Amino acid sequence: MTDTPEPTKAHFRSDVTVDLVKSAAADSDVLFAARVSTAGEQSLEEVTKDPERSKGLINFLMRDRHGSPFEHNSMTFFISAPIFVFREFMRHRVGWSYNEESGRYRELEPVFYTPGESRKLIQRGRPGKYEFVEGTPEQHALTSRVMEDSYRQAYDAYQEMLAAGVAREVARAVLPVGLFSTMYATCNARSLMHFLGLRTQHELAKVPSFPQREIEMVGEQMEQHWAGLMPLTHAAFNKNGRVAP
Repeated sequence: MTDTPEPTKAHFRSDVTVDLVKSAAADSDVLFAARVSTAGEQSLEEVTKDPERSKGLINFLMRDRHGSPFEHNSMTFFISAPIFVFREFMRHRVGWSYNEESGRYRELEPVFYTPGESRKLIQRGRPGKYEFVEGTPEQHALTSRVMEDSYRQAYDAYQEMLAAGVAREVARAVLPVGLFSTMYATCNARSLMHFLGLRTQHELAKVPSFPQREIEMVGEQMEQHWAGLMPLTHAAFNKNGRVAP
C-alpha cells in the first residue's frame, strides 16, 4: 500500500509589494541639470539650495517637455508580484534595468496569485472599448477554487520532476504565470513617469490609460515612494496631465 502524497502547501496572495531599497533622487537634481545650460559651473550651487524656490522652473520643464533634466536621479525598487506582471513590466526598456530571480538556479516557492474580492472579474465590450465590472460572489469563489487547484497540480508536477532528477530549468516549464517572482527594478524619474502614464489610471491624466489592475497596483506603490523623494517633480507631473516630459 502506497502512502498518499501530502497536498502542496501552497500560499495564495492577492497583493503585491514594492520596497524602495536605494535612491539618489531629489528635486534639486532636476534644477542643477537644467541650469547648466545657462549657468555652467555655477549650476553646482543648486545642489545645496532649497528647491522650493525654483518649483516654477520644474513646472516649466514639465509643461514644455524638457525631459532630460529629470533623468539625473536613480531609484531601485524590490518588487514581489506574479510573473505575468513582470512580463508586462519589461515592455518598459528605456531608462530601466531589471534583475529577476531565476528558476534555473533556485527551486521556486509555491506562492501564487489569486484575485482579491475587490478585483473586477468581468470584461464587457470589445478590445479597445471594453470595461471591467464587478463579479458575483459565485464567480469569485469559482475563480479562487479553480486557480488554487490548478496551481497545486502544477506545483506537484514540478516537485515530481525535481525529485526524479530533472533539471530546474526544465521542470519550471510546468509552472503558471500566476507564480510569484521577485526582481530589482532601477529607473529614473523620467522613465518612471512614462511608466505611470501608461500603467495607472488617474483623474488628472490628460491621456487615458487602461492598465491591468495587478501592474497598476505595483505602479501605485512605486509612485508613493517617488512622491516622497521628489515632491515638487511629482506635483508638476500631476499638474501637467501626468504626461512624461
